[in-house]
Amino acid sequence: MNAEILAIGTEILLGDIVNTNAQFISQELAELGIGVYWQTVVGDNPERMKKAMHNAFDRADIIITTGGLGPTEDDLTKEIGAEYFGRKLYLDDKALERIKQFFDRMKRPMMENNVKQAMIPEGAIVMYNDFGTAPGIIIENGEKILIMMPGPPREMKPMFMGQVKPYLESKQEYTLVSKTLRVAGVGESAMEMRVKDLIDAQTNPTVAPYAKVVEAVLRITAKADTKEEAEKIIEPVAEEIRSRFGADIYAEGDTTMQETVAKILLEKNMTIAVAESCTGGLVASKLIEYPGISKVFLEGAVTYSNEAKMKRLGVKPETLKSFGAVSAETAAEMARGIAETSGAQIGVSTTGVAGPGPSEGKPEGLVYIGVNIKGKSYVKELNLAGSRGLIRERAAYSALDYLRRKLILD
Repeated sequence: MNAEILAIGTEILLGDIVNTNAQFISQELAELGIGVYWQTVVGDNPERMKKAMHNAFDRADIIITTGGLGPTEDDLTKEIGAEYFGRKLYLDDKALERIKQFFDRMKRPMMENNVKQAMIPEGAIVMYNDFGTAPGIIIENGEKILIMMPGPPREMKPMFMGQVKPYLESKQEYTLVSKTLRVAGVGESAMEMRVKDLIDAQTNPTVAPYAKVVEAVLRITAKADTKEEAEKIIEPVAEEIRSRFGADIYAEGDTTMQETVAKILLEKNMTIAVAESCTGGLVASKLIEYPGISKVFLEGAVTYSNEAKMKRLGVKPETLKSFGAVSAETAAEMARGIAETSGAQIGVSTTGVAGPGPSEGKPEGLVYIGVNIKGKSYVKELNLAGSRGLIRERAAYSALDYLRRKLILD
């Protein structure tokens, strides 16, 4: 089977909303072994929507739409889908009752036009919405399938995972299982070269490298009759890859770097404090995303100016004068200072030039990470590229990764 994703909404065409739904759906369909060869965005115009749907069904077995299921007059996805298959609409009492209950919970009156959302094409599968008012709809017609979901990601994602994905899995003659290995500190091309022989020889399972904003991942996918059988096919290849990458692989699946580091800190029961300059609080912010981190995270300080570095962290004036704020020496003193003044077992620091352009004779992208563990100091130099925001993001990620490696390897 192959699918086309049809995003509906003038706001997407105008750039007011980024179409993250298509990325999410494409990734999930790839996991299911369903090819996506086209993605289309069309505005809230009935004639263009009809044409887009006709064109999509000429190319694909399945169309998955997002958006256009709201209560207003320009929300026409469902009506056009029903018209395409020659289905009449009827009032679904259960859908209407759930919409009423939604507004009762919100303590808001239900508008008359919300009744429109409970109108369902005859013979359709209704996917009731636990996070909004618009139900999703599946229409089957021979070998063609139309799946319509609401546009807001907070409604679409749980509907896809809880209802659409199991439905599509039931249509597959086999089971596809993937394992994702997350790789830190290795570029996509270098990562690919380490496993090129596995990629060249692949049949089942397959190995595919992907580049993310701050990291790279390897996805191993196997096809089998059952999930258990597929997992058995994957594991020897995963184990071979783990042996080649060692500590460069920090997690599997959707686990983030900050989750990984937070778990290590909690398992080791080691307290931490963070002093940041160029990252401006990003490292601390990432760590405190993890529930329960308050047991070990003591404090974070954004010591942006030289005065703050001296006053709050005890960085020596002569260090700043001789080496500058962006230096290995300053990073080391910052990490030691935040650890000592907070009473934490671990201190982490960041200092660098996020740009745009150089600063005080230091090039854009030069960043130093300081780590102090029980009085012992470590410093790493980074030379990063990208926009100011991207340099800061990569620096924060690298600081967590550097800390991770020190905690597990030293």
